[in-house]
Amino acid sequence: MTMTAPIVSCHLPSELNSFIGRRHEIAEVKRLLSDARLVTLIGVGGVGKTRLAMRVGFDLRRSYPDGVWLVELAALESPELLVQTVMECLEIQDRSTRPPIEVLTDHLRDKRMLLILDNCEHLLDECATVSETLMRAAPGLRILATSRQTLGVVGEQTMAVPPLPMPDFDRARSSTDSLKQFDAIRLFADRSQSVLPGFEITEDNQDSVARIVRRLDGIPLAIELAAVRLRAISVEQLLARLDDRFRLLTMGARTALPRQQTLRALIDWSYALCTEQERLLWARLSVFSGGLDLEAAEHVCAGDGIEPDEVVDLVVGLVGKSVLAREGDQNTVRYRLLETIRQYGRDRLRESGDEAALRARHRDWFEDLASRGQREWFGPDQVAWFNRLRAEHGNIRSALDYCLTTPGEAVRGLAIATSLRFYWIATGSLREPRDWLDRLLASNDAEGDAAATARANALCVNARLAVLQSDLALAADMLEEARGLAKQLDSAAILAEISYVRGLATLLQRDIAGAADLLEEAVAGYREADAPMGVVNALLYLATAHSLLGHPGEAVTRFTEGLETCEAREDHWFKSYTLWVYGIEVWREGDVARAVEMEREAIRLKEPFDDRLGTALCIEALAWMAADGTPERAAVLFGASQERWRSFGAPPFGYLSGHHDASEALARERLGEEAFEAAFRRGTELTPADALAYAMCEDVKPARPAAAAQPSPLTRREMEIARLVAQGMTNKAIASALVIAQRTAEGHVEHILTKLGFNSRSQIAAWVGEQGLLPGGAP
Repeated sequence: MTMTAPIVSCHLPSELNSFIGRRHEIAEVKRLLSDARLVTLIGVGGVGKTRLAMRVGFDLRRSYPDGVWLVELAALESPELLVQTVMECLEIQDRSTRPPIEVLTDHLRDKRMLLILDNCEHLLDECATVSETLMRAAPGLRILATSRQTLGVVGEQTMAVPPLPMPDFDRARSSTDSLKQFDAIRLFADRSQSVLPGFEITEDNQDSVARIVRRLDGIPLAIELAAVRLRAISVEQLLARLDDRFRLLTMGARTALPRQQTLRALIDWSYALCTEQERLLWARLSVFSGGLDLEAAEHVCAGDGIEPDEVVDLVVGLVGKSVLAREGDQNTVRYRLLETIRQYGRDRLRESGDEAALRARHRDWFEDLASRGQREWFGPDQVAWFNRLRAEHGNIRSALDYCLTTPGEAVRGLAIATSLRFYWIATGSLREPRDWLDRLLASNDAEGDAAATARANALCVNARLAVLQSDLALAADMLEEARGLAKQLDSAAILAEISYVRGLATLLQRDIAGAADLLEEAVAGYREADAPMGVVNALLYLATAHSLLGHPGEAVTRFTEGLETCEAREDHWFKSYTLWVYGIEVWREGDVARAVEMEREAIRLKEPFDDRLGTALCIEALAWMAADGTPERAAVLFGASQERWRSFGAPPFGYLSGHHDASEALARERLGEEAFEAAFRRGTELTPADALAYAMCEDVKPARPAAAAQPSPLTRREMEIARLVAQGMTNKAIASALVIAQRTAEGHVEHILTKLGFNSRSQIAAWVGEQGLLPGGAP
C-alpha cells in the first residue's frame, strides 16, 4: 500500500494502545463539527470522551492547516490560569502586558484550527466564556470539548457519548464470532491480551465475558480496569467477584446499576483489593497534580504507616493494579493517577482528615525542589533541572495555590515563586509568575526579617518580569519598595538585584550611559554578595552597553569574562545570551564568519529550552550579518524574523533597533526593492522549523511559491532518525548510534509519528522508502 506524508500539524499525544470501535460516534462528531463551531462531548467519567475526541481530531487533521491542538484541563485547579494554559498548549510565548485573552484572540484571529478542550466540567463557566470569546474573534476556529455537563454556549452542539455496544443477555446464546462484533467485547479481549498474552474468547468463557461487560455497562475505563485483573484470576473468578461486590454496594438489589455508580463501584473494588498500605499511598498520591516521580512519593507520602523504604514496593503494587500509570523511559520514570482515580483518592484522603497535612508536605517538597533548582541552575545540570521543573509545573502550581489559600503561608509561596525566576523566564512564561507574585504579595502580612527578605526578593523578581514585558512604571514602584526593605535589612544581594533590574530598564529606555553605570553597580554588588550567577547576568548587559557606547575594548573584556565563567560552570542559558550579543560586537568589528558561528552556537545552546525568543533574536542578528555579502539571504531571514516577532507582540530589545534599520536598508540597496520584497515574502512563508534550518545552514533554500518541491515536515535530526527507524533500529540502538539519551530518541520518534500522521514505525519505514531516503537512495 502506498503511503504519503501529509503536511499536517497534529499536536495530539500518540495512542498507547489500540482504539476500539466508536465508528458511529466518530462519524456523528465529524458531522456536527462540519455544521457547528463548538461541539461538546458529554458523559460520565470513564466513558471514553477523551479518546473519542482525540481520534476525531486525528482523523480531521488534514482539514485544519493550523493544527489540531489538545488542551488538557483535568489537573488545572485555578480558573485564573485557563487562558494561560491554552496559550501554553498553543505554544504562544507573550511578553507584552496586554490581557492574556487579547493575546490569544489575536493569535487565533486568522487561524483554521481545531482546539480540543478536555475535561471542562470543573471549569464550566470559564470554559464557556473563553470558548465564546475565541469563536467570536476567530471565524476559522472549531472547538471540540469534553465535559460531564454542557458548556451552555449559544450555538453549542452536544453529543452524549454512550457506553460501548454489548450483547443482550435476554436473547439466544450468540456464537463466538458474532459476540466479537460487539465493541465492549472486543475492548475486553484486546486489553486482556495485553496483560495475559494468548487470551482468547472461546465457547467456554464467552458467557462469562459477556456478563462481565454487561455488569460494567460497557464503560471503557471500567472494562479496562477489570481486564487487568486477569493477571491474577480467571474470567469466571472475575465475574464472581464483580457480582459479589455489586450486590454488597446495592444492598442486594439485582436491578441494573447506574453507570456512574458502576464505575465508582469498580474503583471501590480496586481499592478493596489493595493492601492497607497501598490504599493509604493511593490516597496520599492524590495531592500530586500532573504526575510525580519516586523521590517525591517517598518524601511526601512516607510516615504514619508507611516507611520510606516501603514506598517503592507499594508503587510497584499500584502500577501492577493499574491504579498508577507508569510514564517516561528507563532513565526518567514518572507516575500518574488517571483523573477519575485521583479524585477517588482525594475523597479518601479528605475523609481521613489528613488532606491539609499532606498538602503541606507536598508544598514543602516542591519548595525544596524549587530551591535546589535555583542553586543548580548555574551549572552542568541546568538542562536537566529545567526539564525536571517543567515536568513538575502542575505540582508547582498546586504548591503555590496552597500557599495562597492557606492563612500564614504566603511567605513560603513567595520563596517558591522567586526561586523559580530563571525557570519562568526560560519557559517564556512571564504572565503566570507575575500573577502569582501579585497575589502572594497582596496577601502577605507577616512581619520580621525573614518576611521582609522574602518580600524584597519577590518585588525584585516581579519587577524584573515587568521590565521584560516593558511594564516599566510598575517595575519602578516595586523597586522603590524593595530598596527600602533592602536598606532596612542591609542586604548587598538585594541591592545588587535592584541595580540590575534598574539597569536593564534603563537600557530598554535607550539611556545607554545610565544603564552602564547601574549595571556596573550591579556587578560590584553581586561580587560582594558572592553571587556568580548574578555577576554573569549583569555582565551580559554591561558588555552590551559598552558595545553600544563605542567602547569595544571594555565590551570584549566583559563579554570574555562572562563567557569564561559560563564555560567553567558548563552553563547553557547565560552562555547562549552572551554569545548572541558578543556575536553582534564581533560582527561590528568585521569578523562576520566568527560572528555567524557564535549566533549558531547560541541557537544550539537554546534548543533544549525551546527558547523561541532567544532563537528569534539570533535569527535577527544573522539577518544583519548577511545584509552586505548575501542580501537575498538577509531578506529571507528578515521575513522569517518578522513572523516570529508576531507571537511576541513586537520586537523586544529596541536598543538594538539601529542595527536592524541599517542592515535592512543595506540589504534593500544591494538587492533592489522588488527582489528584496520577494525574498522577504519567502521568509514569511517559512515554517518555524524551516526558518531555523535556513538560519543554521547555508545550503538550505527556502521554498519558492511556484514549482517547488513539497518540503519535508521533518527537521534534519528527525529525518536522520526516521532513516534509522527504517533500517529497523530500536530507540536504544538509535540513541547509541547518535550519542543521545534514549528518552531523546523516543521523543523524536513520537514527534515523527505525530508530524507524519502515522501510528507505527513500519509506516515511517514505508514513507522513508517512498522518499528515496534510505541509504543508496536519492537525497
